[in-house]
Amino acid sequence: MLLHSNQSYLRVTINLVVNGILRCGRKRLLPVCVVSWLLWLAMGPAAPKAAALSMESFALDSIAAWGKFPRFCVGVYQWGDKFFNSYDSTYVQGSGKRWNVKMKLDSWFDQYDFRLIDGYRMEMASRPSTTLGFYITYMAVSVGYDLNLSKYFTGAERTRQRFNFQFNCSLFALEFQTMQNDIGTTISRMGMPDDIKRTDIKFHGINTRQWQLDMYYFFNHRHYSQAAAFYYSKIQVKSSGSLYAGLSFWNQRFDFDFRSLEGELFRNLPETWNYLYNVKNMNYALKVGYAYNWVFHKGWCLGVSVSPMIGLRKGSVNRPGERHTSFALSNQMRASIVYNLNKRWFFGLVGRYDAGLIYDKEHSLLTGMLTAEMSAGFRFDLW
Repeated sequence: MLLHSNQSYLRVTINLVVNGILRCGRKRLLPVCVVSWLLWLAMGPAAPKAAALSMESFALDSIAAWGKFPRFCVGVYQWGDKFFNSYDSTYVQGSGKRWNVKMKLDSWFDQYDFRLIDGYRMEMASRPSTTLGFYITYMAVSVGYDLNLSKYFTGAERTRQRFNFQFNCSLFALEFQTMQNDIGTTISRMGMPDDIKRTDIKFHGINTRQWQLDMYYFFNHRHYSQAAAFYYSKIQVKSSGSLYAGLSFWNQRFDFDFRSLEGELFRNLPETWNYLYNVKNMNYALKVGYAYNWVFHKGWCLGVSVSPMIGLRKGSVNRPGERHTSFALSNQMRASIVYNLNKRWFFGLVGRYDAGLIYDKEHSLLTGMLTAEMSAGFRFDLW
């Protein structure tokens, strides 16, 4: 599980990487935060004294010898490890290390492209929000600092907000994200198709909020690992791909106030908008995609993934109070290149683009969010 927010200037980010619990080998240690909580809660004073516990006491065989309930916990863990996170080691392998340190540079921006019925276009794009983070991880628990670099380059006290959560095992993936922009954006291009002009007009009449939940299953989960291409928790050692399918739900709340615009920008908006544009909808879609990891040289993996989403949209577009049903269309594209050196060092570049379409008889609005990430880290053991 990955928790991430770009809201504050300097913050502590706690990453609970749940799939790390499932990917531990039989002889490896369970995360102390999970094991000790369960066992101390169930056994109380019957558990070994804390002062007497060594790290070897948390080996699975040692835990199982503590009693019936610890033996049950170990059995459930071993079943989950085998059922949810088994790979063919010819294609996918673990790193064999319990600790890692990582540095990550992350940058993202959102964009909006209005296309009106007469052909007039107006494109907006926000300035990138960039953070630099440092993390130390023990199996399933990661603690780190994120520094908002955008503050130093732009001087802005407030930034756009984003939250990400990802859970990934061999069988399926669960992802949730939110994004909000009530800070402002920039009108970068405008005009008719044969006379589009580049501009640099600050626009602060924006308040957009959206969230998205994706759940999908990997059909070739024995040979393909999404975690190897995008999360650094597995290593793809032989090329393979997989079809995946599932469900996607997303909610959008967009409000644009164009009354501050002047001249050509002001005159070309549809009269029915009254210089205000708002969207309030809920989308339900089928997500079908394909991903491929190409291992073109030892230690190197090039990953690509594309997943269009088609379904139903319920809500209103520029007519508050009037709910309609229409088609929902969206798409998600990812690409990465990862290098693992002797299963210890890892380096990666990851890009992601989320695109959506909102439309009615007067216009269409293409929305997008582009994210780029650069990471470098080192895996190790302390004992």
